Amino acid sequence: MNKVYLSAPALICSAGNDADEFWKRIVSGNRDGIKETETCTGKKFYAARIEESFLPEKASRFNMKIMRIEDAALEQLRGSVKKAMDRYGTERMGVCVGSCDNGSEFSVAAHRVFFKDGKFPEDYSLEMQGADYVATYVKEKFGAEGPCLAFSTACSSSAGAAVKAAQLIKSGICDAVICGGVDIASDTVLLGFDSLEAVSSEKTNPFSKNRSGITLGDGAAFFVMSRENIFENKTGIYLAGYGESADAYHMTSPDPSGEGAFISMKAALENAGLEEKDIGYVNLHGTGTKFNDSMEGKAVDKVFNGRKVLCSSTKSITGHTLGAAGSLELAACYMTLKNNSGKKNCILPCQVWDGERDEDIPELNFVTAGKEYVFDDEIKFCMSNSFAFGGSNVTLIIGRE
Repeated sequence: MNKVYLSAPALICSAGNDADEFWKRIVSGNRDGIKETETCTGKKFYAARIEESFLPEKASRFNMKIMRIEDAALEQLRGSVKKAMDRYGTERMGVCVGSCDNGSEFSVAAHRVFFKDGKFPEDYSLEMQGADYVATYVKEKFGAEGPCLAFSTACSSSAGAAVKAAQLIKSGICDAVICGGVDIASDTVLLGFDSLEAVSSEKTNPFSKNRSGITLGDGAAFFVMSRENIFENKTGIYLAGYGESADAYHMTSPDPSGEGAFISMKAALENAGLEEKDIGYVNLHGTGTKFNDSMEGKAVDKVFNGRKVLCSSTKSITGHTLGAAGSLELAACYMTLKNNSGKKNCILPCQVWDGERDEDIPELNFVTAGKEYVFDDEIKFCMSNSFAFGGSNVTLIIGRE
C-alpha cells in the first residue's frame, strides 16, 4: 500500500498558537484556555475561545473570525506548501477542508440589519455562508489548482477531509493535498448546542460518572499530505490507515451499542494492515456527553479485546473544536510520534477529569498528566477517533517509519 506522508501540523487553538505550545499544554493538562464567556443573550458558558490578539487583523475577502483563525494556522504551513508546489506544481496540489460554521458571525449581524431596515447590508454575500468558502480560501491563498473540496459532517468533518486527501493522492489525481479543518465556538454554536442540552455547566469532564456535556472551542489545524516524504521530518510520519462507518441511528445521538465506532476502528486497522496490539496510543473522541462517552468506551474495549491501551480525550484541554477536531487531534497524534521518537519512556497527551469512573463503561487506561509510560519498544502507531452527529464515524491511524 502506498504511504501518504504528513508535514508537521500547522495549528492554533485555545491550548496553543503553534504545534510546540499545543504539545506542552496537552501533556501538562493546562486548561487555562477554557474560560467563562458571555453570549449575546447574556447567558454564560465555559468555552475554549482563541483570543483575538493572536489572530491577524484581516484575512480573506470576508473578514470573519473563522477566516482569521484559518489564516493564522495556514501561515505556519507556508513552507510545507511551497515545498510541495515546487516539486509537483500547483495543478497537482489539492485542497480538502472540514468545517461546520457557515459564516454565522456575519449572518447574525446581517439579519439584524435586515429585520431593522428590510434589506441586507451592501457588503453581505451568501458566498461567505457557503460550506465551501473555508476550502476556497485555501485555494485562493496558495494558488492550488487541483480539486478543492469542503466537508461538513459535523464533528468528523476534518477527519473525513484527511481520508479524501489520502484517496486523491493514492488514486493519482493529486500528488499533494492541503488538508485540515477550522471551526469556531460562536454565540450561534454555543446557544445551539445549549438548546440540545449538550453543553456542560462546568469545564468538560470526559468519561466521568459526573460528566454533564461538552465544552466548545475555536480551532484550526492543517497538514500538507504528500505521496513522498518531502518534509523536514526524515523519519517519515504517514497516514497508515483509515476507516469510516455510518450509524444511521439518530440525528444527533450515537448508536448506544458503539457498533458504528467499533466498525470504524476495525476498518482502520484492516486498512493499515495492523493488529490492535500495534497501537500505542488512542486519542478518543471523548466529548463528555453521556451517550458519546458510553458508546466509545464500549467500542474501544471491544476493539482492543480488553487490552488497556493508553488513551485520552484532549477535548478536556482544547474544548470540542467541532469540524476542526479531527485534524487537531491528528496533530496530537503526530506530535506524540515526533516527540517520543527513539524513546521507550514516553510522555503522552493527557486527559483532565475528576477520576470518578462510570461503572457502566468498560474501564479504560487514561493518560495522567506528566507521567512517563514505559513501552517495550518505541511508539510507532497512534489512532484518532472522530464520531459525529448522524453517526458519521471516522478513525485515522498514523505511523512513523
